[in-house]
Amino acid sequence: MGRTIAEKILSEHCQREVRAGEIVVCDLDFLMAQDGTAPLAISSFEKMGVQRVFDPQKMALVIDHNSPSPLESVSNLHALMRNFAADQGVFLYDVGEGICHQLVPERGHITCGDLVIGADSHTCTYGALNLFSTGVGSTDLAAAMMTGKLWFKVPESIRIILRGKLPPGVYAKDLILHLIGKFTADGATYRAVEFSGQLVADLSMEARFTIANMVVEMGAKAGIFEADERALQWVTERCPRTPRVIAPDPDAYYLQTMELDVTQLSPQVAKPHQVDRVVAVDEVAGVRIDQAVLGTCTNGRLEDLEVAAAILKGRKVYPEVRFIVVPASRYVLLEAISKGIIEILIKAGAVLVAPGCGPCVGTHAGIPSDGFPYRNGSARGLGYIL
Repeated sequence: MGRTIAEKILSEHCQREVRAGEIVVCDLDFLMAQDGTAPLAISSFEKMGVQRVFDPQKMALVIDHNSPSPLESVSNLHALMRNFAADQGVFLYDVGEGICHQLVPERGHITCGDLVIGADSHTCTYGALNLFSTGVGSTDLAAAMMTGKLWFKVPESIRIILRGKLPPGVYAKDLILHLIGKFTADGATYRAVEFSGQLVADLSMEARFTIANMVVEMGAKAGIFEADERALQWVTERCPRTPRVIAPDPDAYYLQTMELDVTQLSPQVAKPHQVDRVVAVDEVAGVRIDQAVLGTCTNGRLEDLEVAAAILKGRKVYPEVRFIVVPASRYVLLEAISKGIIEILIKAGAVLVAPGCGPCVGTHAGIPSDGFPYRNGSARGLGYIL
């Protein structure tokens, strides 16, 4: 029997053929931690009595969740990260550089066929590049910082074959929200979701990152796209290492195969207070909003800002609505400035926040008075994801 993409990548990284369900220890290509998880990882690493990170060229620390710092206590954690990075020689992306899940691929740290971990649940984003990436806890990351290895249970895989053409006004975010609604928030728990099909060639890399980013919202361990010329061009322009394209075998076993024709898909929205309460936007038409946020690791790329600017050009944000825009990285911000996108958004009334997580983390940069429970505000409001 053949193997899935997930099985092949994990096999390559433990130097033997493995199958779903096996427990394996694998070599890692890259590690990442952000300011919400790095301090505990650093503390745990130091408690182990280890002097040096296994390979400083294979690790990055990113200050993005509370960036710039809103509190003295947070500033001290940022200082801890800066000092550790300087001492160990690992990559450090400081305040304003952007959000970790944009920076790791954008700055050329990863390529096709890699095995990547990050102390953040949305590390699965990188699977858009035909690699296996997943989120881990800070203590697991600390062990990996010491050894360059980590244990995995090889996941079963779900195959999603995408067909058709997205209608005007319908985007990758609508597609992944629709899938989350179908699978529910735990319907793909500890599975690798592998994407293929004719539609993939039509999806920009920004769109693929958005889809891979959100597979964790249905419980998935990883989201992996098959590679094509667009993906190879994107990654070779950024990463100096040779990509290792991984394709599934024709007779690979999948726990489930779903074919989705997006031709009739409409704009989607996840209603409060669960990400899998997904309906067509028409069902919530007329709901009054107080704040809208565009950005972060899911929708803060240039393509997203371009769509918003096209809608708002020559128009104004409604007077009683706060529209917060958070570019995913400094590179994205600079490109948006050069294209006149930021000027359009600012003239329309948008509030520009420094590249990073912005209000998503719920600690600064636009916390609602009554917001998304347990996320970015108090527990008494309503938050819609679209």
